Amino acid sequence: MTKESERKAAIVLPVVVLVGALVAVAGSQGGAAVGGWPLFGLGVAAAFLIQWLAFIPAFKAQTERFYDFTGALTYISITLFLVLLSPDMDARGWLLAAMVMVWALRLGTFLFRRVTKHGKDDRFDEIKPSFVRFLNTWTVQGLWVVLTAAAAWIAITSATRVALDWWALAGVVVWAVGFGIEVVADNQKSRFKADPANEGRFISTGLWAKSRHPNYFGEIVLWIGVLLIAVPVLEGWQWVALISPVFVALLLTKASGIPMLEKKAERKWGGQADYEAYKRNTPVLIPGLK
Repeated sequence: MTKESERKAAIVLPVVVLVGALVAVAGSQGGAAVGGWPLFGLGVAAAFLIQWLAFIPAFKAQTERFYDFTGALTYISITLFLVLLSPDMDARGWLLAAMVMVWALRLGTFLFRRVTKHGKDDRFDEIKPSFVRFLNTWTVQGLWVVLTAAAAWIAITSATRVALDWWALAGVVVWAVGFGIEVVADNQKSRFKADPANEGRFISTGLWAKSRHPNYFGEIVLWIGVLLIAVPVLEGWQWVALISPVFVALLLTKASGIPMLEKKAERKWGGQADYEAYKRNTPVLIPGLK
């Protein structure tokens, strides 16, 4: 662990919090308030606070086992908080809340089972001993929650109410397609890995024959669906909600998703004829788009 990595982590942390604060201010414009405080802004603050509270026992125990599960609980708890405190909740708000919570419950349970089965997440091996770097990962998770759920949370807390319309119908269809793809892809990969005959092999069947990362494709699609439902109630600075699917797409395609997994796969199977053929014939993300 170098002093340079510690220094960079110390710089990133306040930047992450600042970005969260700016989103909170923008998304709170034209939104509901509680006791004079913007409701969306309170939700953003709570997202970071939950991560910091969870970090304390995680650092003491030097464990990341509850990291992903804490993220899922943050989505669920804050969505419920916003729903219960938003005045005049309408069908659009309830629909968005249900979609976020269903997704978070499914993904959180899946990730928690996975890390419990394997005992750890090796992404954290070098990070956990450092107070600053480990705290930084929890803080970044707070921002991840905020940016991902921004469209839904802003729409839920918006003072503008619009009856369900074609935007809502289109959003539900898109979300359902994305959610279905993600669930099926995750289940296919879990069953593949559970089979001893597949030890040391890569999956190239089912949805994984159409895309090398179909679960990530489904993830991006479902958040586009959430944004479509939110669109009719967005006004002024609330359009910062557009960041939601854009952030998810950039995160998965440029940062912690596909690049990391592609490098890991290259280390394990790079040079093997079957894997090289799989890469040539299978799109990285979008089925049918090489």
